[in-house]
Amino acid sequence: MAIVSPHGGVLKPRLLEHGVAEQLARCATLPQVRMSSKETSDVVMMATGAFSPLDGFMCKTDYQEVVQSMTRRDGLLWPIPVTLAVDKTRAASIQEGREVALVDAESDAIMGVMRVEERFSYDKSKEAREVFKTTDDQHPGVARIYSQGEVYLGGRVEALSEGRYPTQFPEFARPEETRAIFAERGWNTITAFQTRNPLHRSHEYLVKIALEVSDGVFIHPIVGRLKRGDIPADVRMRCYQVLLDHYFPRNGVVLKVYPMEMRYGGPREAVLHAIIRQNFGCSHLIIGRDHAGVGSYYGPFDAQDIFDQLPENSLQIQPLKLDWTFWCYACGGMASLKTCPHGKEQRLLISGTELRKMLSGGKKPPAEFSRPEVLDILIDYYKSYTE
Repeated sequence: MAIVSPHGGVLKPRLLEHGVAEQLARCATLPQVRMSSKETSDVVMMATGAFSPLDGFMCKTDYQEVVQSMTRRDGLLWPIPVTLAVDKTRAASIQEGREVALVDAESDAIMGVMRVEERFSYDKSKEAREVFKTTDDQHPGVARIYSQGEVYLGGRVEALSEGRYPTQFPEFARPEETRAIFAERGWNTITAFQTRNPLHRSHEYLVKIALEVSDGVFIHPIVGRLKRGDIPADVRMRCYQVLLDHYFPRNGVVLKVYPMEMRYGGPREAVLHAIIRQNFGCSHLIIGRDHAGVGSYYGPFDAQDIFDQLPENSLQIQPLKLDWTFWCYACGGMASLKTCPHGKEQRLLISGTELRKMLSGGKKPPAEFSRPEVLDILIDYYKSYTE
């Protein structure tokens, strides 16, 4: 058995390897498009090949097909549009067929070059409704759509930089690198765990279930910008590392990060997470309760159900669907609805949201919530956060 193929059959990293200095110098003569943090992170995902086989920001037909049916015009599964937005005034000054320099608006760094193949308007409400299943602007993904420009620019991207990620996080890795790690270890079945939170006891339980049925587990936290109130990446990385040091077998787990910005898209984002992990070489992705969700916009297991609705053979990676998990005082440990016979009064339901609420309120969570080493890190963080 071999490691799974990338989505679409081949990795397509868009990072230019030769002539970068010349391209950067030439960018001084090109019109600039200033990108949001999400768009910048998407360029980095293209640069590394994590968004394979995408080679740029979507043009109109691909965009419309993805919004409506979760496939590109060539029939390849893709659940969430990857787009570059500008306002009408800026769009009017950019000619189709001409190159533009892609600039990160926050750092002023030139991230890449794109030949604009199309300019097109779009229906913001329709995109929100189809992709996020809501038009409520309290949803962070919907709010982002409503706040961005009215015109999309589509075209192939040549990335000139991966930005701050390789230097800020030593755990940053590209798909070709993780595939090499898995191959060196002799792993063929690799289960990925997507996270934007510190790992509490429920997460730890899910990862250990995956270790029982896989050659290895790939813990792959997101380090792109998150919504207000989420715990910063550097704090989370300390939490992940202390767990790896004390509670996981060293030869069974690989920890790396990736820079995508969360969409909080529930079911559709779960499919995107699966595509990304297939590109990184994983055969399975843990899908637990409320994967990639926010608030009450999605049912707790909608992100599992969507995989049953996908066309056959549209993905090589498979979901590892795991039930609601909790600490059971009667069982004396972690359990799930499938394994525990006891009533609700014996169960401590564990969630990252509840953990953040307790810590921000100055309450010491019970030991059944998370490991003491993790709680110590989080308590210190929330002390500095509130002082």
